[in-house]
Amino acid sequence: MTSFVHTNFPTEHPGVTRVELALESASRLSSGISGSRSLAVLLLSAVASAIVVAVYEVMDTVAEGHLLVLWTSLWIAVFAVLALFASNARRLGSNLKSVLDTWSSAIAQGRADQRLWAIAKSDPRVMADLQTALQRNADADDALVRSANLAALSKFGSR
Repeated sequence: MTSFVHTNFPTEHPGVTRVELALESASRLSSGISGSRSLAVLLLSAVASAIVVAVYEVMDTVAEGHLLVLWTSLWIAVFAVLALFASNARRLGSNLKSVLDTWSSAIAQGRADQRLWAIAKSDPRVMADLQTALQRNADADDALVRSANLAALSKFGSR
């Protein structure tokens, strides 16, 4: 006689499923953090740590009997600094990020222009293409100047 056994074992390990869910939630969390916000947090923590060092130096000169009061005042000062400078640090971080983005794109454009010029010096076809593009740009500028002059003359003539 033949008998069949049907077992219902899980096809995935529950630990693997938990790790996959944790990794997905961590990736969603990290994608939601903006660069300017993390930069603001970094700047804010630097300011807070500088104030903590200054307060600690003041605390070091006081007698040890009031240590708990001084530690409490230190942490009150830290949280007050965090609350006061959070918006300024975020604004400074976003401004710094935009300035650095502009600077890096300008450097990248300069490098690309240098590479193109080096290629154009060795390849006459590329040099001819560059000269044609420069001529078209000059012609477009001339046409723009002419149309601006015509517009100014027509305004002057209508008075």
